[in-house]
Amino acid sequence: MNIEQIKQPFLKKFPGDFSNNPTQRGTPKVLFATIEPAGFEQPQLIAFNEALSEEIGLGKFEEKDLNFLVGSHLPNNIQTYATAYAGHQFGNWAGQLGDGRAILAGEITNAEGKKTEIQWKGAGATPYSRRADGRAVLRSSVREYLMSEAMYHLGIPTTRALSLAFSGEDVLRDIMYNGNPQYEKGAVVIRTAESFLRFGHFELMFAQGEHSLLQDLLDFTIENYFPEIVSSDQQKYKDFFENVCNRTADLMVEWFRVGFVHGVMNTDNMSILGLTIDYGPYSMMDEYNLNFTPNTTDLPGRRYAFGKQAQIANWNLWKLANALQPIINDEKFLENTLNNFGVYFWEAHDKMLCKKFGFDGLKKEDEVFFNNWQSLMQELALDHTLFFNQLEKITPETDLHEHFSPVAYAVLNEEKLSRLKDFMEQYQSRLHSNSISKAESLDLMKKTNPKFILRNYLLYQCIEEINAGKTAMLMKLTQALENPYQELFPEFSVKRPSSYDNTAGCSTLSCSS
Repeated sequence: MNIEQIKQPFLKKFPGDFSNNPTQRGTPKVLFATIEPAGFEQPQLIAFNEALSEEIGLGKFEEKDLNFLVGSHLPNNIQTYATAYAGHQFGNWAGQLGDGRAILAGEITNAEGKKTEIQWKGAGATPYSRRADGRAVLRSSVREYLMSEAMYHLGIPTTRALSLAFSGEDVLRDIMYNGNPQYEKGAVVIRTAESFLRFGHFELMFAQGEHSLLQDLLDFTIENYFPEIVSSDQQKYKDFFENVCNRTADLMVEWFRVGFVHGVMNTDNMSILGLTIDYGPYSMMDEYNLNFTPNTTDLPGRRYAFGKQAQIANWNLWKLANALQPIINDEKFLENTLNNFGVYFWEAHDKMLCKKFGFDGLKKEDEVFFNNWQSLMQELALDHTLFFNQLEKITPETDLHEHFSPVAYAVLNEEKLSRLKDFMEQYQSRLHSNSISKAESLDLMKKTNPKFILRNYLLYQCIEEINAGKTAMLMKLTQALENPYQELFPEFSVKRPSSYDNTAGCSTLSCSS
């Protein structure tokens, strides 16, 4: 691997704490602190993403590179660091936070000039670890590695995963925060992104009154990650904020398309580039439920429930706008832009639903149809992904009870079956008004509706196997997630088995997951 090509331009651009002191503390007036990874002497490789390594310019993996994958015995050209940021967590201001379980190696540039940041997760404590050890366990590392790659292949903006390795240490964790800590196998993931900058980086500079540094960070972000912005002076900051709002809205639409629930949409978990970032207590939705949250920490309020994600994204953007106000200095513009978020989101959302149903475009009457669909899905407890897969196969002769019972989590009694029949008649009526052919309609559905999603129970099975020293499930899931619009393994195209309904790590997760 071309590890010697990794640079640290962020360290040269901004003020930082260069003490390498791991003591957990406040670091005012700086954007980062240098810190050395813990160093693990007995790492063991579990998975390596060869295609991604080649794409970003690191090249092929060799045995001698294993130490790099866990942050041990690093070459002199790599000065590792953690960034400082702040955030609102569950609606409350949390003050300084920062990379508590992540350490940056720096940035690499590939042959096409594209830059990618490289970051370890689970490589040891930083000044921002908040009384924690900075380690990661196998289960959370497998979940991050596989899900970030699954989202990428679904076509959703996301951070990506380069490698997954055992650290050789055991780590003490209380998975459900119920006073029952246990030792688990430790692991380290390397994740990559064009940038890991978050809303919280800008919030921290504002909260500390560092307006000059805030503007420097804005200029750096626009110059490096928003090439489409060619305006100058105040207009470039306005264009930037509009761009962030649109990227964030587009991301929410994509989450709704595939049924992804993030679980902890704090402002420090929101990417300034509109990427899906920080895979913790997430879940792909099984039965359709707007009120579903996989995060036990989010109960009973369900702030981050599936149906609230766009609303919360808008709330988070208000907090970002507040942080950027000293630079943009136009409250009316900020307010208008934020108020337009909902208009932009709902139009994009409904156009997305049109594609899922195979409609030629958005019509006025579709809003009522979509509302009826949501009610149907919740009333019949239908599987979000499998419902659309079955919809693609429906014909006038289809026995609705036989066709949809395998994808329902509730019994389809006569009343529910009658409701389903009425909806299907509405659907067929809407299809008849299409200006595109049946083949074109079906093609639209197949490109929009995945055949495979990475469900929590499958991840649970995979983690159990890796703990037992087996990797067959990992390889199989990797193949499936790389081809989500094909049905490579029919055994994965089934609803969640009832035996996993109340299993921690399947239906319920914590922020420790």
